[in-house]
Amino acid sequence: MQAASGATPHFTLLTERLGPLPLINHFLDRLGLDEFLEQFVPTTDRRVAISHARALGVLLRTLLVEREPIYRQGETVHEFAAAAFGLSAAERDALGDDRLGRALDRLFDADRGALITAVALAVGRRFGVDFAEFHNDSTTVSFCGQYRDAVGRPIRGRSAPAITFGHSKDRRPDLKQLLLILTTTRDGGVPIHFRVDDGNTNDSTTHRESWQTLCAVAGRSDFMYVADSKLCSRETLLDIDRLGGRFVTVIPRSRKEDGEFREWIQTHVPDWELVWERPSRRGEHGPRDRWSVCPAPMAASEGWPIVWVYSTHLALKQEFRRRRNLAAAEQALAELKTRLCGPLSRRRAAAQIDLDVLEILQHYSVARYLKVKRIVRQEHAYKQLKRGRPGPNAAYRKITKRRYDIEWITDEPTIAYDHKSDGMYPVVTNDRSLTRPQVLEAHKGQPVLEKRFEQLKTVHEIAPVFLKNEGRIEALFTLYFFTLLTQALIERELRQAMHKERLPDLPLYPESRACRHPTTEQVFRLFTHTERHRLCLETHTVQVFDPELTSLQRQILALLGVPATAYRFAS
Repeated sequence: MQAASGATPHFTLLTERLGPLPLINHFLDRLGLDEFLEQFVPTTDRRVAISHARALGVLLRTLLVEREPIYRQGETVHEFAAAAFGLSAAERDALGDDRLGRALDRLFDADRGALITAVALAVGRRFGVDFAEFHNDSTTVSFCGQYRDAVGRPIRGRSAPAITFGHSKDRRPDLKQLLLILTTTRDGGVPIHFRVDDGNTNDSTTHRESWQTLCAVAGRSDFMYVADSKLCSRETLLDIDRLGGRFVTVIPRSRKEDGEFREWIQTHVPDWELVWERPSRRGEHGPRDRWSVCPAPMAASEGWPIVWVYSTHLALKQEFRRRRNLAAAEQALAELKTRLCGPLSRRRAAAQIDLDVLEILQHYSVARYLKVKRIVRQEHAYKQLKRGRPGPNAAYRKITKRRYDIEWITDEPTIAYDHKSDGMYPVVTNDRSLTRPQVLEAHKGQPVLEKRFEQLKTVHEIAPVFLKNEGRIEALFTLYFFTLLTQALIERELRQAMHKERLPDLPLYPESRACRHPTTEQVFRLFTHTERHRLCLETHTVQVFDPELTSLQRQILALLGVPATAYRFAS
């Protein structure tokens, strides 16, 4: 908030930022999230100036518009009109990081599973989101710091997640992490379920609990559950099938069905069915991306049908990656060979040389293609037995030194074997009523979920986390889930309205360039500098100057069903 003195000393012009908060409040009110927070995170202490639920609502809104750390939330709130957060001026002044921290404590103590389920049911009821198909995946959130106490200890009777080392999907094995599990709907990619697990949790063990929770949300078990290859655990799939569920998942390379097809394709030509064809992302002169499907020669060991998928772009990508890795590995082996042949080589033990070679092959994933052999070379030298100038009868002794060296060859038959199945992967389903193109279409809904993870880590900046208490961290991640849910609902509502009004695009990009698939981030950017002004005489408001919205802003509000009066507040 900024104050500027007018011509009369007693008058003051106050400028209050609104930003996209009125738009956000419309969707939060429609969802009823504030009421759910009041229900599940009640305030029992009358001495609290701001209830826990209202403090959490303020933090949720700031995560949507500014994404500042907890200790800067007070400064962020003071930049906006207090009414935009549903606060009075006195309540805004009482808001600080301690107040927000205690609210996060109460959120951790609450039944967050029931809260998320209640919100998910409201999403389906109030926004008409279809629960016929769900997509599940997980990602890791890395932490900087020791977190010595975050070992899965109980906090006030509840078990907190363990921040520890694990398989880092951020490719930061040097950092501790937590596993974040998210489920979205096919309809708009709306997040519908979320939970946090220990950093070293195996993904394959998380699907059963997620599927059971989705049954409670959908009210039935025959929805389509789509996930990556971590779902392809025999026990998990059999349980879902036995309980009447349906699934689509990728078969991992470790299962025999994958190897059987790659061997079969060496001598057979699959009957590919072209599903769709897309232009190249590199322009009109690039190769077109063709997606095809074909049935596997044999069903899965459980009797379920397998559909093989082939992408021309994926085949080119895998071939390029293999050639690049081979070139890099051969360069690393050549550097190792040079060191071994050097006069000051420290690699004299055979075991150490074998370990160096193994690390290179594993780092570049070329152990199948490069055959490396350690060899021994002998170097002979002659030394005179006695001192002095050597004469015709001088005696010498032969000194033989052994030095290690390496040689390698490229396994061309193995490369040709793998090249025949480049761009192909198997998908299994227990729903025999689906056609092969429908199986591919269900599986290709996964990138929408990956987009949500990307937004969580870049747009909403979930990391770095400036908290040390793992209980508060888990509660904060719950708010991030509601943040992601809110922006997904806004995005879905806008795109559906554009389709209904037959609008091919909106000028949301910089320089008013056309945007065919608008995101919430672009909508918020359009409203970020929206302000209102109040002319005050001492403490009394004389006149309020509401923001003058542009035609594009009014169009966006109309498409989202937000009344223009949302940007008018009572003084």
